[in-house]
Amino acid sequence: MKTTEYFKHVRTRPDRATIRDEWIRHVLDHAEKSEVQSDGRIRKWARITETGKVLRVVVLEDGETVHNAFFDRSFKESADES
Repeated sequence: MKTTEYFKHVRTRPDRATIRDEWIRHVLDHAEKSEVQSDGRIRKWARITETGKVLRVVVLEDGETVHNAFFDRSFKESADES
């Protein structure tokens, strides 16, 4: 899995250190929702069954280099959005 230096640094935070690589891969391969940010980065979300939480993964414009990953407490399903 390709990652940015920023991701390597942020991953050392206690709240991010528990995020497993296989969960990140799951989001990349099976995103329930995706959005392109104004800077070209891509946000992807998927529910992680083991935790019951939604993981957001942000990748660079290439669609594969992971820049950030965190459990998104503010995630809203597409049908719930206005």
